[in-house]
Amino acid sequence: MKIRTFLLAFAALCASSLALAADYYVDITNRTGYTIYYMYVSPGNSKSWEEDVLGDAVLMNGDTQRVTLTGYTNPYFDIRLVDEDEDSYTFWNVDVSTQDIIVTLDHLD
Repeated sequence: MKIRTFLLAFAALCASSLALAADYYVDITNRTGYTIYYMYVSPGNSKSWEEDVLGDAVLMNGDTQRVTLTGYTNPYFDIRLVDEDEDSYTFWNVDVSTQDIIVTLDHLD
């Protein structure tokens, strides 16, 4: 009986932790006049940037890239873009559940 109770409690705990994780996405539109070569998206509480989500691709001026963020418990992310001239554009603590990004030269770091 104790094992059954333990297994039920363990299953409930696993189910509740899975329910807290969510999938988010953010659409990032490039209106800088330059090609974006690197796009880093990290949880807002992270102390470092995660991998470049563009990989071998680039984000041309005027184009939009959807970034899917899977399995996170918080919708706040930091976003850093780097263009062809190695200029950077950083957005801090973006709530991707309510906000997309349109990057312009006004956002230049």
